[in-house]
Amino acid sequence: MNQWNLDALYPSVDSEAFQHDFDDIDRQIAGLNELADSLEQDSPASTLRKVILALSDYQTLTRKIGAYLSLRQSANTTDQQIVSINSRFQNKISQSARATTRFSQWIARQDIEALIGMDPLLSQHAFWLRETQARAAHTLSDEVEEAIGKMELNASSAWSQLQEYMTSTVSVTLHGEPMTLSAIRNLAYSPEAQVRKDAYQAELKAYDQIKDAVAFALNSIKGEANTVSQLRHFDSVLDMTLFNSRMKRETLDAMMQAIEEALPKFHEYLRHKAKLLGYSNGLPFYELFAPMGKSSRTFTPQQAKDYLIRNFEPFSSEVSNLIQRAFDEEWIDFFPRKGKVGGAFCCNLPMLKQSRVLTNFDGSLSDVVTLAHELGHAYHGHRIEQHSPLNTRYTMPVAETASTFNETVIMNAAIRDAAEKEEKVMLIESSLQDITQVICDILSRFLFESEVVERRKEGFLFSQDLEQLMLQAQKKAYGDGLDPQALHPYMWVCKSHYYDAGLNFYNFPYAFGCLFAKGLYARYQKTGAAFVQQYDKLLEATTVSSVEEVAAMAGIDLTKPDFWRESLNIVKDMIDEFIALTSR
Repeated sequence: MNQWNLDALYPSVDSEAFQHDFDDIDRQIAGLNELADSLEQDSPASTLRKVILALSDYQTLTRKIGAYLSLRQSANTTDQQIVSINSRFQNKISQSARATTRFSQWIARQDIEALIGMDPLLSQHAFWLRETQARAAHTLSDEVEEAIGKMELNASSAWSQLQEYMTSTVSVTLHGEPMTLSAIRNLAYSPEAQVRKDAYQAELKAYDQIKDAVAFALNSIKGEANTVSQLRHFDSVLDMTLFNSRMKRETLDAMMQAIEEALPKFHEYLRHKAKLLGYSNGLPFYELFAPMGKSSRTFTPQQAKDYLIRNFEPFSSEVSNLIQRAFDEEWIDFFPRKGKVGGAFCCNLPMLKQSRVLTNFDGSLSDVVTLAHELGHAYHGHRIEQHSPLNTRYTMPVAETASTFNETVIMNAAIRDAAEKEEKVMLIESSLQDITQVICDILSRFLFESEVVERRKEGFLFSQDLEQLMLQAQKKAYGDGLDPQALHPYMWVCKSHYYDAGLNFYNFPYAFGCLFAKGLYARYQKTGAAFVQQYDKLLEATTVSSVEEVAAMAGIDLTKPDFWRESLNIVKDMIDEFIALTSR
């Protein structure tokens, strides 16, 4: 029960099923190339059908294999066999770049609006076809696309694996005992102040061993992102990210405006927490997750399961049933161990109508909330699994909607049912910890990455440069809420989000998800059960709509700061309640 079961994908890389599918990649790519060479030999409608069907089969196959290898490698980055096979897999799929580029260029030349009405299959893929046409303006020649695909194998992909390997295997020692980085970071939630401080110092010392290598990884990945965005005729990496996110710049600007307006309230919360803990110059970074209140509640995986199901059942039996499946069918890998990546994630497996969740569980309420978050991703995957393979991609901002909505449900339920004042304090403050992360910390990450991407155009950023940029970003985002002498200069080392060249600026989507979910939850509180059906349809639309179109289904205009302010006002009220409860 404590580790996930991947047999539904493949029993092993040595199994007949895996070997057959791995070899089948070459056959399917050959078929794609043959089709790409014969695009003008049939009617446009007939050819378009062939392209959709061929790409659907190919994506189903490669996503299944890619997910299996990625999950295996995440669970054990030291598995040399998996690392080697994954490298071969990446090399194989890079060979499809030429064909997919030709398909995009050919689709861009067609009268899509006329063709869509001629065939139900084409109508089903109307959004994908229109988006493919829009992407054509940023698609390069066959040769260049193929070169980029091959370059990434030994560039950003390899650098990403280096960061993952370094952070999952780095030597960390606390009080003479060896620990994993994930385990040491979990000690930030310890009820013992000295443990939190010692763990923080041990963590910083560990980063000192690997910071130079990881700095090379970050420089190389962001350098590649700058090059690719320029080649694709985007004004910046951020513009490329927004395009890929199906999100308008006006939406980002409106959200950021509302966040910056609300920062003083978050700083007030942090100063108040610092005062409660006996600090006079703001909160030290290592105290951000210091627990408040008097709850000693811990959870086993079974208790976490029961807690989640009990609290989600009143909202939606479909959500609670999916949580039941995730535990019963062994979708979850729970505990930290050497070689396993840190943090938590969810991998949707629409070809199986399942998901897999990785977490580094230590039994705290925070970890239960993390489980709720990742199982929200799994529910999102459940809502879109009826779509065709080409219609199952949702973008970064809406990717955090269901997950953060789940967080809100579980925390609000726990706060509502708290029997004692001290337990209520603990729950509210725990929620504020998480929200502060996705507002203040995410803002610091956004500011940091913006600066790195810009300065990378002019030269190399050594570790000391990156440390200074991170400290500057933290000071701006956290203001006088944190002690300026006790910040965290290495937050760029451990956050894997910086090291995926295909997902630059994977930071603001967390703020988006938090605030969008808060606003949606407020509507649920007003309309009750009737909202759930609207919520499900909204999630289903995330793969075939822009961010703004998805929000419009709930009557929300994301391009104006008003909605974002309303969501932040909910958090402000929570901060006021926490300060009032702890000031008596």
